[in-house]
Amino acid sequence: MRNLRDLRNGVARHAVRRVATTVAGAVLVGMAVTAPASARPAEVDGRCGTYICVYTAHHNRFVQDITVETRDGLSGQLRSYWGDFRSSRVNASRHRWAVGAEKSAPLVCGALVRGGRQIEEVCVTI
Repeated sequence: MRNLRDLRNGVARHAVRRVATTVAGAVLVGMAVTAPASARPAEVDGRCGTYICVYTAHHNRFVQDITVETRDGLSGQLRSYWGDFRSSRVNASRHRWAVGAEKSAPLVCGALVRGGRQIEEVCVTI
């Protein structure tokens, strides 16, 4: 008698787990299908020149951020720009600017200035 009761309880628990797993799976699939574009990961594009690399994370024309870094690891005045977005100059070997804007400008650019002279400017096409 006891074995029969344990067997029924085990079958019932297994059935409940299967139903719960199926429902959870259906909910996750539904969420993935209806996920907004902003929930998808951003594309990251980059380009390197002789002295600096410029990277940007974006969704089509919506730029989330721009990162400029020196290739030699030495600091310099870094800046970035895109459309009418103009960053302030930062004295570092790497810096990230949060942009969070959408514009029609196809180029995201960064520049390195050392000793008061612009050493290099690199642009990334988005």
